[in-house]
Amino acid sequence: MELKIWPIDATYTIVGGVPEVRIFAISEDGKRVVVVDRSFRPYFYIDCPDCDAHLVKTSLSRVAPVETVEVVERRFLGRPKRFLRVVAKVPEDVRKLREAAREIPGVLGVYEADIRYYMRYLIDKGVVPCSWNVAEVEEAGRLGHLPQYVVKEWKGVEAGFPPALRVLAFDIEVYNERGSPEPARDPVIMLAVKTNDGREEVFEAIGKDDREVLRRFVEFVKTYDPDVVVGYNSNKFDWPYLAERAKVVGVPLRVDRLGGTPQQSVYGHWSLVGRANVDLYNIIEEFPEIKLKTLDRVAEYFGVMKREERVLIPGHEIYKYWNDPNKRPLLRQYVLDDVRSTLGLADKLLPFLIQLSAVSGLPLDQVAAASVGNRVEWMLLRYAYRLGEVAPNREEREYEPYKGAIVLEPKPGLYDDILVLDFSAMYPSVMMKYNLSPDTYLEPGEPDPPEGVIVAPEVGHRFRKSPVGFVPQVLRELVALRKAVREEMKKYRPDTPEYRILDERQKALKVMANAMYGYLGWVGARWYKREVAESVTAFARSILRDVIEYAKKIGITVVYGDTDSLFVKKGGDVERLIRYVEERHGIEIKVEKDYAKVLFTEAKKRYAGLLRDGRIDIVGFEVVRGDWCELAKEVQLKTIELILTSRDLAQARQSVVRYVRDVIEKLKRYEFNLEDLIIWKTLDKELDEYKVHPPHVAAALLLKKRGYKVGKGTTIGYVVVRGGEKVSQRAVPYILIDDIKAIDIDYYIEKQVIPAALRIAEVIGVKEGDLKTGRSEKTLLDFLG
Repeated sequence: MELKIWPIDATYTIVGGVPEVRIFAISEDGKRVVVVDRSFRPYFYIDCPDCDAHLVKTSLSRVAPVETVEVVERRFLGRPKRFLRVVAKVPEDVRKLREAAREIPGVLGVYEADIRYYMRYLIDKGVVPCSWNVAEVEEAGRLGHLPQYVVKEWKGVEAGFPPALRVLAFDIEVYNERGSPEPARDPVIMLAVKTNDGREEVFEAIGKDDREVLRRFVEFVKTYDPDVVVGYNSNKFDWPYLAERAKVVGVPLRVDRLGGTPQQSVYGHWSLVGRANVDLYNIIEEFPEIKLKTLDRVAEYFGVMKREERVLIPGHEIYKYWNDPNKRPLLRQYVLDDVRSTLGLADKLLPFLIQLSAVSGLPLDQVAAASVGNRVEWMLLRYAYRLGEVAPNREEREYEPYKGAIVLEPKPGLYDDILVLDFSAMYPSVMMKYNLSPDTYLEPGEPDPPEGVIVAPEVGHRFRKSPVGFVPQVLRELVALRKAVREEMKKYRPDTPEYRILDERQKALKVMANAMYGYLGWVGARWYKREVAESVTAFARSILRDVIEYAKKIGITVVYGDTDSLFVKKGGDVERLIRYVEERHGIEIKVEKDYAKVLFTEAKKRYAGLLRDGRIDIVGFEVVRGDWCELAKEVQLKTIELILTSRDLAQARQSVVRYVRDVIEKLKRYEFNLEDLIIWKTLDKELDEYKVHPPHVAAALLLKKRGYKVGKGTTIGYVVVRGGEKVSQRAVPYILIDDIKAIDIDYYIEKQVIPAALRIAEVIGVKEGDLKTGRSEKTLLDFLG
């Protein structure tokens, strides 16, 4: 019979000495099923031009069972090559066989011996996660509570929209009276669940006995049987804590689809067999504009829940709310607000992650946790198999710097009527046009091939003109797929679910195509080639310079240029420039933004603009960085807003001075919230590795003394109090502050508020003295208008 399924999870186990691939999926009629295959065997390649296959098999069989060793013709970096394909009996033997193969005389290399078995299966069989796959199967009873089918043949992937998924969000609160919570000591006092079909519950401990909390959670998961489980920072906190706590209290945490317990897997994520466990924090880490990534702030950023509309309780005070019966309802509301925020974020982010899973080939539970480089690599491994390419190995490499994109020095000031022209997919376009790929690169001294070469400007690297390289082939397909998806989008209204799914699909294709350049310059990549990445930026610089020259030639004023965009004065023949770029360089260019005003400081990549619709767009200022307190960021944001929305420079200066003086006066009267003065900084190494102690390290050491677990990756929140000479001596964790009058107000005025405002306001002539005295003196700018 033919079965159409949408895979959620893939794994394998050994049954009777034979590896069995298991693919957990949703069938076309909405049933949860598992498809198994016991016919596939793990394998790898040996590069040994003179080796005899029979002798190699005899040699390797002394180490572990080998099914076959056969001679195969494949390609390696675009060139035809003879390999020996070694097929093992079970995945666990591959490592031993790989090491033994390297010791055989004449072996030049061993390849693809590090590809995970079930991923190897998905690649070779063309099975794509989060997509509709068709297979010829036979019914084979049940596995657990799921109908089981044995696959006979995979028939390919069909287009279609995702099925209705059962999504469960969860969040835990832990009693933590003494520093960081310890699973061996501190109970899970509340655990909230919320599903995308409207179910919502909070499981509460009885006193400090949390066994019933865990039991009810396990029962809820079993009964609801979610396809996707979402949490926020759940891979680093909730799951490891629950797993350890369950062992301590003797309640088996049987929450996967076969009644097993969660296990930590690749990329640090926790695996729930048969389900997709997605930690939304993993993907939020890729949003640099969200500096403080707490759930409440992220939920507000995405429009899920405003901070003023929810209960906020500092983590170190949760136990107080549990101990006080009058406050416990607030704690209950707090955990509900958290789980509602988590499910709301899932609604925003899961559609994109589903498409990213389908494009990369990584299962849904791994795609958020994997790095951008790993996502690209798994996608490339699929293309490599299809094209008959054997993948290079990963190697330990030192980072090799190379010259990046061109960035013009902006002339500081306020500009009216500015258009931003964006070169669509500049780097992918360059790689496709000039055939830049590891397999087309010619080493120094290698003769020019008959088909001719392309030479990169400035750096002089040479590339074959033909045939089309591996990376350009992949990019062409991604671009063609994205074009097809965008055409399909035209069939639906923007407010339909189908349109949204297709939009997320085209975004995923764009993200993966744009990530290709960075991947080639990533030292951890299989297809790493610094010369390719270096040539891409060299061509991009050359193109941008040429376009700038042409713009000047036809009377367009270029104000600023950065990587793949130009800021030009409105009024010139922009359409002519766009035609020139598309005809001369084969790159699509379009007007991305239309600013009424743009403010440039002296620094590259730092500007703010007022868009025609009234929104303010900020790039590169401290507003989106974390080494300033929230008040300083707010001051800077307001300063930008006042400058961009004032009718002239004189009004802008007066408004800024008046506003900053008002902030200073309120500080002096202690009219502020403590959280607005917290400075957040992340530890980039372990505490004992610091030779000097900057403020956040000094604060971390104080936390450690109080019983908190702190180390590499911990984000420390501290405030500066009165006292010692150095800031490090006065940095105190905010959770240890009992009286806000201990705060060093002068520090925040002199080192936070005034510098934050001046970084912007000095461009329009505001001086430090103005902010301190409250008077705005006339400057040359006033007389020049």
